[in-house]
Amino acid sequence: MGAWVEFAVRVFAVLGAFLTLPLIVGQAEHKVMAHMQGRLGPMYAGGFHGWAQLVADGVKFVQKEDITPRAADRAVFRLAPVVALLPYLVVLLVIPLGPNGLVAQPLDIGLFFVLAVVGVGVLAVLMAAWSSANKYALLGGLRAAAQLLGYELPFVLAAASVAMAAGTLSLPGIVQAWRPWWLLWQLPALVVFFTAGLAEIRRPPFDMPIADSELVFGYLTEYTGLRFAFFLLAEYAGIVVIAALTTVLFLGGWRGPFADAELGWLWTLLKVFAVSFVVIWFRVAYPRLREDQLQRLCWLALVPLALLQLVLTAVVKVAG
Repeated sequence: MGAWVEFAVRVFAVLGAFLTLPLIVGQAEHKVMAHMQGRLGPMYAGGFHGWAQLVADGVKFVQKEDITPRAADRAVFRLAPVVALLPYLVVLLVIPLGPNGLVAQPLDIGLFFVLAVVGVGVLAVLMAAWSSANKYALLGGLRAAAQLLGYELPFVLAAASVAMAAGTLSLPGIVQAWRPWWLLWQLPALVVFFTAGLAEIRRPPFDMPIADSELVFGYLTEYTGLRFAFFLLAEYAGIVVIAALTTVLFLGGWRGPFADAELGWLWTLLKVFAVSFVVIWFRVAYPRLREDQLQRLCWLALVPLALLQLVLTAVVKVAG
């Protein structure tokens, strides 16, 4: 009974993190972009530093009319936002926050599990695109399918390089095996993983499936109200998950800058927020890629670089 109670507490803790961390990142995006772009609106809503901007956005989504297109496949249309959210919630169950088992559900094959679950996100995009009965939504869905299926390969190869270096698929085991000099050894894999991760969650400059200047709003064109808010929450949850995976695989998780320093869950969260800041920074700094540029970057740059890093890691492991 005690084990079940402990597991339930961990699950509720993960659920609480899932409902709060994406909102914090969303609020941070408003503020960071307001500073970088000189946008005064989000800086003053509600008084001190625009604290009420997130509340105002929430009230706006609740008040919007919930519309389902007449020609839409209603069941699939309504299910898509839920499918978009669930993979990120499940992934958070196996991401370690600190030492001594500070993880909701430790798995010996945690990395394999995470990569498999994150790949489910493409289904939500395809469901939303096809069920909307809208040509712009369908075009956005086709772009998303080509993008996500292509960038899945370098994403997995970069993660495999770290797993090979650590000699385990366990996420806590990878953190325990991590050493500061991996920041140089696995730097190419870090660049590939982070870039492919941005494409996986369709963040700028990889937001071609939405491309509001071309496709109205892509696969989200027909969504309104809370269903649109669910997709928005899934985007910010994706930022948190990619930042957390980058932290665990490449930045030492809860471990500090020195050999055996363990600074706990707070150190993990600080790294997650730092990586999330870089994700937001990329949105402000880089324009959207064209479709041909996006595919060229994947197949001619990221995939070869990931394969070279995988070979290098294997050589170092065998030589060591």
